[in-house]
Amino acid sequence: MAGGAFSDPATLQRAHLYQYKITGFFIFSCIVGALGGSLFGYDLGGVTSMDDFLLEFFPKVYEKKQTHLAETDYCKYDDQILTLFTSSLYFAALLSTFAASNLTKNKGRKASILAGSLSFFAGAVLNASAKNIAMLIIGRILLGVGIGFGNQAVPLYLSEMAPAKIRGAVNQLFQLTTCLGILVANLVNYGTAKLRPWGWRLSLGLATIPAVLMFIGGCLCPETPNSLVEQGRIEEGRLVLEKVRGTPNVDAEFDDLLEASKEAKSIKNPFKNLLRRKNRPQMIIGALAIPAFQQLTGNNSILFYAPVIFQTLGFGSGAALYASVITSVALVIATLISMAFVDKFGRRAFFLEAGTEMIICMVAMAIVLAKEFGKGKELSFGISVFLVVLIFLFVLAFGRSWGPLGWLVPSELFPLEIRSAAQSMVVCVNMLFTAIVAQFFLVSLCHLKYGIFLLFGALIVLMTCFVFFLLPETKQVPIEEIHLLFEKHWFWKRVVREGNHESGSNV
Repeated sequence: MAGGAFSDPATLQRAHLYQYKITGFFIFSCIVGALGGSLFGYDLGGVTSMDDFLLEFFPKVYEKKQTHLAETDYCKYDDQILTLFTSSLYFAALLSTFAASNLTKNKGRKASILAGSLSFFAGAVLNASAKNIAMLIIGRILLGVGIGFGNQAVPLYLSEMAPAKIRGAVNQLFQLTTCLGILVANLVNYGTAKLRPWGWRLSLGLATIPAVLMFIGGCLCPETPNSLVEQGRIEEGRLVLEKVRGTPNVDAEFDDLLEASKEAKSIKNPFKNLLRRKNRPQMIIGALAIPAFQQLTGNNSILFYAPVIFQTLGFGSGAALYASVITSVALVIATLISMAFVDKFGRRAFFLEAGTEMIICMVAMAIVLAKEFGKGKELSFGISVFLVVLIFLFVLAFGRSWGPLGWLVPSELFPLEIRSAAQSMVVCVNMLFTAIVAQFFLVSLCHLKYGIFLLFGALIVLMTCFVFFLLPETKQVPIEEIHLLFEKHWFWKRVVREGNHESGSNV
């Protein structure tokens, strides 16, 4: 198979010598670290379809929402200020990730997690008390800074704390808590929509709860051994590694950490080092392609605007929120499936199988909408149910592939010396494309109509081919030995070998 797996332990240096046990200390650390996903998830479950929210800040959108004319079916929510309310968070996250990179590298993963929780808390308070659009946008920016710090640090934290054999499942705790955050947000919105006219304020204000939990947990959980060694706290790093692995027999893994740290200290400019040929496969796959592709699947468009989409397709306000809860449940179920099997079947299998399912769902959705929608009348009950089922199946496929693996695979590709800088690139690209999709999805839906789903389908075809040909299998490979995969890959080995001839490493 093109791009096949090269994760045979015999090809690795010390992988067969790694030892670990599942300890309560390890479980607590990972649960606390994964709380960062709940911040991201809670914010994806938005209030932009709630009538009282629209009346307060976007009365023109509320007026368009009440119409049922054919020419406004696809365009009811086409308002760039309304979408700026959503996308401003992701633009802020994009910019803040570079500051987060410096903090994560020099002060540790915990420092970024704590900083992110404080900023998110402040943003939630400001949003809940907003009196005008300016307060809303500033609050969203503070939320975005919190997400930028959290998304930069949490996937690294989980990957570095996890033993290689279960790293996939552990890292996906981030996606699981993201999905649970989305589900809780949609349930909260469904309930608070009935508390008129202030229910939306309660919905936004409750975002302070995961921020507080993340801050308290962040104070109690340990720093990762990788980060401690990187900071020169060698003995402390060894003690934490022994405690988190539940055994004193960690010589092999600790030796790998020391070697990685030694090379890391020789790197003066990790961002520039990302561009070296020996790191180019990881940069192209992990820092550019995968985070961009994750957003171009179209799934986050559905998550951002699930209530809006269902209302646009003829569902009532209550039914729209209820339908969006269904999609959130699909995400949680899918993540649990992925956690259970990703370390058994591998990353590529989930990408390829689920990608095929997503393509079919997008094409089917476009065909149904082309035939039945945009005629100035609500869809029939049968067609509406069929669309909900299609969206459910699509989200179920995304939730076990591009959703969790879009964070897992980049977090395990990069060597320690450039890991923090690389994760900043991952978050930056992810947030850039998240913001672009958030800002332009509704206007694209208005102009392209059902064609928007065909566009997403075509993009999924492209990214599925990318995975098939260019992504090596990383399951159960120790994180400090991932680079060996590219030396044996049918395509990347030529790039890596040329990169090995580069002179000097102090770049």
